[in-house]
Amino acid sequence: MSQSYPYQDAFNRTLQQRAMAQATEDEYNATLTDFFKYLENFNPTYQRDHRVNQLQTPDVEQYLAMLVDARKIQNQTYNKVLSHLNVYFKFLFSHSWTPYLPTLDLKSKPKQAAQPLNYRWVDDLDSFLADPRLHVYTRLTLLLVAQGYPVQAFLQPNFTANLKTQSWSAPAQQFLNELQAFLAPLQQRFQSNDWFLKQRAAADPHLTLPGLHKYLKPDEAIVGFALSPTVLYQGYLVNYLRRHPQLSDREAISALHLEPDSIDYYRRLAQRAD
Repeated sequence: MSQSYPYQDAFNRTLQQRAMAQATEDEYNATLTDFFKYLENFNPTYQRDHRVNQLQTPDVEQYLAMLVDARKIQNQTYNKVLSHLNVYFKFLFSHSWTPYLPTLDLKSKPKQAAQPLNYRWVDDLDSFLADPRLHVYTRLTLLLVAQGYPVQAFLQPNFTANLKTQSWSAPAQQFLNELQAFLAPLQQRFQSNDWFLKQRAAADPHLTLPGLHKYLKPDEAIVGFALSPTVLYQGYLVNYLRRHPQLSDREAISALHLEPDSIDYYRRLAQRAD
């Protein structure tokens, strides 16, 4: 099986020895996959020969700065990403696979006051789907998140293979027709039925998370709120729980595919939402 970042198999074995939850292990892998995809696209040090043992503090700082500037991540997310990278580089260092600890001098950020979570966007989905000012990929992201899919799921190759859309609303069906017209030449060129495809020739035609953010970011000025798929998904969860207050924890966990230890957190957010 191909690896998404250097020494992934060995690192995962180390994580498994810590007996951490699968969801936490998945978070580590998502962080590191995104980190190395970013380096591959934007970092000259890594682009030269793809050697992890050449990475130093400025290379990690460049990635973290991008997360803050381009994706507008909160300090809590910044600290979690830094922690993931720190554990990974300590693992490499302990095996002598790198002579550097590039995260050693990087400091975590102070805890921020929680930003009010936008959950109302779900209620306005139909108007967003019909808004031609928004890029097709922005509208598609909103549609899929409102159907309960996190970004880690819908950017996966072959995501659409088993997707059932027949029961979606009439405005969603209308948008899907527009989407298909947009995608037809790309799907033909890349011989792929997937939805999130690059618009230029590429060995791997699938859009990455950083690539998706390039479409989402400019559209924030139009909608007036953050379009980070992770934040949108949190808003969707809160919206769902506000609409279904009668659900038991077990029913909500099953409907939303949540980890059991996170249901209380989202219930509290739903109760505080005005």
